[in-house]
Amino acid sequence: MKIDYKETTSDLLARINIHEKYGTRNIDDWMIETLPLKEGMHILDVGCGAGKQCFSYFDTLHGRASIVGGDISDELLAKAREENKRRGTDIFFTELNFNKPFAFEDNSFDLASCSFAIYYAENIPFTIKEMHRVLKPGGYLFTTGPMPENKKVFYDIVKEATGKVIPPMPGSSRYSTEILGAVKSLFSHTDLIIFENPLTFPEADPFLIYTRASLSEDRKLWTSFFDSKDEFETVMDKIRTVAENRIQKDGKIVMTKVVGGILAKK
Repeated sequence: MKIDYKETTSDLLARINIHEKYGTRNIDDWMIETLPLKEGMHILDVGCGAGKQCFSYFDTLHGRASIVGGDISDELLAKAREENKRRGTDIFFTELNFNKPFAFEDNSFDLASCSFAIYYAENIPFTIKEMHRVLKPGGYLFTTGPMPENKKVFYDIVKEATGKVIPPMPGSSRYSTEILGAVKSLFSHTDLIIFENPLTFPEADPFLIYTRASLSEDRKLWTSFFDSKDEFETVMDKIRTVAENRIQKDGKIVMTKVVGGILAKK
């Protein structure tokens, strides 16, 4: 399944900032606690984006690890390299298209991770096989993605505002089924760990910032919703009305992020 999607730096950072400001739990802390990280590891982060996860690994391991971040987006890689230079860290960032064979030898890494990206792969079994191939025996795969229950309030508000059925999203519709199944078929042991993070919005504006950042690129996928830029803005106005009505009625909007973490051992 080919999915025409590349998230921009501004949209990605907008959503990350919203999570950090309005959430009650820190997903980065959860990931670090979940992972069997050890100094001296050779780590590959697939779909690294602007490098957030790579820098988290580096800090946790006090720089005593070899870390490679790969992504297809030149814009996000540039951001990662800029931050790498600013921090004075020695993480290696490189172009990586997870729809093609990885440019790494077999049995090269102790950990291969992919946070909130794997579900955009054209061929899930192929991408999972490549991650399995480059792992050493006993190495770990860790990937994260949205569960079907993820941010239900978001979809409820969009549906109420538009009167349209929300199209299946690549993440929540594939992660706990197709992706989990592909991992289980290759790895010796697989665990699915659930993370929940309620985001509480006391006013509509931050919710709308999150919504705009989510939908600005999602409209490439939601073709039945958006035919033009003007229509996008019309939909956003309708979403604002619904969100403000909910704030007026309930005093807040609570949107719970429900994420699955797949941790598998080769």
